[in-house]
Amino acid sequence: MSTTLTITVSGLKPFEGTISLPPAEGVAPALVVIHEWWGITDHVRSLVDRFAAEGLVVLAPDLYDGQVAKNADEAEVLMNGLDWPLAIRKVSAATDLLRAHPRSTGKVGVTGFCMGGALAFRAACEVAHLGAVVPFYGLPGDVDWARVTAPIMAHFAVHDDWAKASSAEAIKAQLARMGKEMALHVYDASHAFMNDTRPDVYNAEVAKLAWSRTVKFLKSHLS
Repeated sequence: MSTTLTITVSGLKPFEGTISLPPAEGVAPALVVIHEWWGITDHVRSLVDRFAAEGLVVLAPDLYDGQVAKNADEAEVLMNGLDWPLAIRKVSAATDLLRAHPRSTGKVGVTGFCMGGALAFRAACEVAHLGAVVPFYGLPGDVDWARVTAPIMAHFAVHDDWAKASSAEAIKAQLARMGKEMALHVYDASHAFMNDTRPDVYNAEVAKLAWSRTVKFLKSHLS
């Protein structure tokens, strides 16, 4: 089960994260999970535990410092008020913590959903020593794609007006021109199809497929 810990790093105000350890003894690869625009919800905690059950040391940093949106209007306010460079510093601090964790092999990946997917893309460009990056339906804005060093697998949906699949295709093409690897899966689904607490958009069949692809990708690149 996930627990809360405080992340303390020089130059940053201490902040919290949700961590979960794999059931087996010994060391394991590690993963940072970046939350949606809602904040650290029960759904995010469930994802942290699910990834841990797959054999990963998992940490979700709280980028909202304890705030959790109750509805889309509140979520939009929180996301629009987020200091994105600071958020990336927190993600980087989380990866450093996992790299040094006694249960970790030192190999760390990053995944994220919605806003977290956008930040996962940014992390691929701005956080050092990542072994794999898996963004779900999020777009990062202007970043320096030349700085990407980790393999990327991205998941997008056909019926998504916020994180358009066509924009993901453009990112893939740009990375390909630079000789960089990005696998892209586009599903007949809606934005946030992984969120099983939202029956309006959750797609169980697609979510199961995206999950299996993600776990296989992470284990392949972090082993």
